[in-house]
Amino acid sequence: LSPDTLEQDLRYLKDHGYTTVSIQQLIDAVYQDAPLPEKPVVLTFDDGYYNNYLYAYPTAKRYGMKFVLSPIGKYADLYTETPDKSPYYAHCTWDMLREMQSSGVVEIANHTYDLHSSDGARLGTKQLSGESLEDYTKLLTEDVTLFQQKAEENLQSKPVLFAYPFGAVSKGEPEIIKNLGFKVTLSCEERVSTVTRAPESLYYLGRYLRPSGVNSESFFEHILKA
Repeated sequence: LSPDTLEQDLRYLKDHGYTTVSIQQLIDAVYQDAPLPEKPVVLTFDDGYYNNYLYAYPTAKRYGMKFVLSPIGKYADLYTETPDKSPYYAHCTWDMLREMQSSGVVEIANHTYDLHSSDGARLGTKQLSGESLEDYTKLLTEDVTLFQQKAEENLQSKPVLFAYPFGAVSKGEPEIIKNLGFKVTLSCEERVSTVTRAPESLYYLGRYLRPSGVNSESFFEHILKA
C-alpha cells in the first residue's frame, strides 16, 4: 500500500465520522462498561516492518489516529542488532517500537517471537500433524512468552493482544493463548466484529486486508455493504 493511499484512507475515515480506538479502549468497554465513540474502528499493521514507522506512524499522528502494530519478536531483535532502514524489507528496532508506544499513537501486540513461517512445515502457530498436545503447548507457550519477556525488557510492558500469524489457529490453541493472559486476539477473517459486554467477543476479531489498486471510497464501501 502506498503512503498516499494510506493517507487517503485515514482522510476518508475522518471525513466520514469514524474514530480510531485502541485495544485498551475495547477492553475497558467490555470489562468496565466504558463508552466507545459512535463509529469505532481499529487499524492494525502486522509484522513490524520499518515502513510502518517511516510512513504509518507520522501519518497517523498527523490525523490524530491510533493503530495497533504486531511485530515479530525475532526480527525486532535482529534489526536492533543490525539496523537497516530499507522501506522494502527492514523491520522496526525495539527503540522504534518504544518510541511509537510512548507516543500514545501505537499499541504493540504479540505476533510470536519466532513462529511466523509459511515454509511448508508449520503454518504460523498451527499444531503439526502428529505433534502431541503436550509438545505443542510447550512450544507455543515458550515462544509467545519469550516475546512477552522481550517486550517487558524493551518496552516496559507486556502486550494484552495476540495476533495469529496468517490467522492460522489450531484446535485448543485459543485456550492456550487465553491462559497466557491475552484478552484480545486478531484473526485474518474479513468481517466486521461485534463487541459486546461479553469478554469472549474480544477473541478472534475480524479484519479486512487492505489491497493495493483500490481507492479508499471503493474499499470502505465494500466493507459497509458486507
